[in-house]
Amino acid sequence: MRLLHAVLAVGTFLSGGQVLAQVVASVSERDFLSDMPIVLSVSRLPQRLDETPGAVTILDRDMIRQSGARDVADLLRLVPGFQVSDSFESVAPQVSYHGAFNSYSNRLELMIDGRSAYSPYFIGSIAPGLETVALEDIERIEVLRGSNSAAYGARAVLGVINIVTRDTADTLGLQGAVTVGDNGIRDSEARFGWGELGRTFRLTADTRGDDGLQGANGHNRVSRVNFRSDMHPNGQDEVQVRLGAMNIDSGKGLLGFVGNPWHNVSFDSSYAQLDWRRSLGEDADLAFKLSHNQEKYGDKFPYSLGINDVYTVSASGQSSSDAVSLQYTWRQGPNWRTVIGGEFRSERVQSPGLYNTDTTFVTDFTRLFGNVEWRVTPTVLVNVGALAEHDSVSGDTLSPRLMLNWHMTDAQTWRVGVSKAVRPPSTYEDFANVQFNYHGHLLGWNTFATGNLQPENVLSREIGYLGEFAQIRANLDVRLFHEQINQFIEHVTYYGGLPSNYANGAGFAIRGLEYQFKWKPWPGGQFVVNQTYTRNDAADLGVATAAPQLASSIAYFQQLPGQFELTLMHADNSKATLVGAAADSAVAMTRTDVRLAKALRWGMRRGEIALVVQNLGAAYADYRSNFLFQRQAFITLRVDD
Repeated sequence: MRLLHAVLAVGTFLSGGQVLAQVVASVSERDFLSDMPIVLSVSRLPQRLDETPGAVTILDRDMIRQSGARDVADLLRLVPGFQVSDSFESVAPQVSYHGAFNSYSNRLELMIDGRSAYSPYFIGSIAPGLETVALEDIERIEVLRGSNSAAYGARAVLGVINIVTRDTADTLGLQGAVTVGDNGIRDSEARFGWGELGRTFRLTADTRGDDGLQGANGHNRVSRVNFRSDMHPNGQDEVQVRLGAMNIDSGKGLLGFVGNPWHNVSFDSSYAQLDWRRSLGEDADLAFKLSHNQEKYGDKFPYSLGINDVYTVSASGQSSSDAVSLQYTWRQGPNWRTVIGGEFRSERVQSPGLYNTDTTFVTDFTRLFGNVEWRVTPTVLVNVGALAEHDSVSGDTLSPRLMLNWHMTDAQTWRVGVSKAVRPPSTYEDFANVQFNYHGHLLGWNTFATGNLQPENVLSREIGYLGEFAQIRANLDVRLFHEQINQFIEHVTYYGGLPSNYANGAGFAIRGLEYQFKWKPWPGGQFVVNQTYTRNDAADLGVATAAPQLASSIAYFQQLPGQFELTLMHADNSKATLVGAAADSAVAMTRTDVRLAKALRWGMRRGEIALVVQNLGAAYADYRSNFLFQRQAFITLRVDD
């Protein structure tokens, strides 16, 4: 297993000179020589995997490719405790950790190269953000399983997904890929990288399309373009510019249901990001980040009122967000490291259909954060961190964390800690007013948010264990957790035709145990086993069964003679409530995938051809009981120049 860690560490530091430059001032020689990978996102300090204040799963570039996944959401099935829906009914495929609780899983933070990418329009959903970049441009994905508002604020109450894209110096030249298969699968990707030492660039354009779930209004297509530049004008400074745009065209609705018939929806988003980092010597650096995101959603359909009267139902609108941050990192001797900083973020949402007004709702977040890493002894490390946040709508909150890591031996680490995370209500939860008016007559009233909501808070306690067993080439990561959610914001539906509302409900606890076991029993072969046991004591049945009580998966990766690769993956989850279904419609899920690939070479050109078959067994329900994920096979050809 040390070989895997060595590969991850080398990939993290040496495949991108930019990453190496970022951490050189903050990581000791011991860290560079260690077999442990370095995690960049948990505390905002670069830390060894066994010294982070939380449980982290790393999906590296090889695992991403070998999985056969077509997007990030499907890939996250490899993370313990995660549930995935492939439906586009909520704009894009959805993921959640320990339960979604609604159609727009909004209790996870998504970072893409340090830029927050959740959707203000869809009450904090990370689903469209997961579709932002092509899989081929991703270096690795760091997933913190547990609360991290202490580092990133409002949306990180149950976990953080950090997507790290590849340094442009590693993607010079041309690459093209095409995928065709069952169920209308048609994907394509083209990438061009150019530049010289100290100044490199990348432009990637790709599409992902299929006919969706059986029984749903499919024909889903994601189109995107992304640009990145990495510039090193001198020995002190790094400047990175990232630009991108995405369009999702998909189907939505229920066949024969007049209140939500089959119709087409569109989602457009774009972003711009500037990063500047200056080294202030061997023990300190300063980082500045500026970003802008915008979204536009189109969702309309006609509703007949009679022979000549047609009313247009609309949920269309737009949103945008701007963020600026500054952080300072320094080392005070061999036993202390500190990061402090601040961030200002402004979000704007506008939708006449959802709020019954043309008013633009503005929410500003002002954040101050910090984390101190104290090496008490050579074997004991303490992380103390906190984030103070002012929300212009909900007021002031504080999210602290205390975590202790004890290296029982060089290869075995115990972790114990507690943290508090806070999620203020979204714009929709505070101000939704969905009315249907026609020529001055109120036809219906779907939702009316009365406001006066208190922020949710999560008190998370955990005990973790990370062990390496070099003799058998294995690795074990265990997390025992207790997550107490208070002031839970729930969607309340009334009888008698009254509009639904959002209100703070009773608290509940999510407790359980999850583990990931990686084992390399022979050269070229690896097993990855995940299991999560979850108990939710919520009184509401839909909340209590939002996640399966037992979720298990096993993945087997094998290098074969003749430059072939084989991947087998099997997942088996006990009953859980589907995201878009009633609480009493809990179903189980079983899925088996297989991938067979062969590396190709033509002179100086390299490539790969791969056959993937997803869901070898019977179709299973996804999102709704009548939406089915069927068996589908596809072939991908990739060529690098």
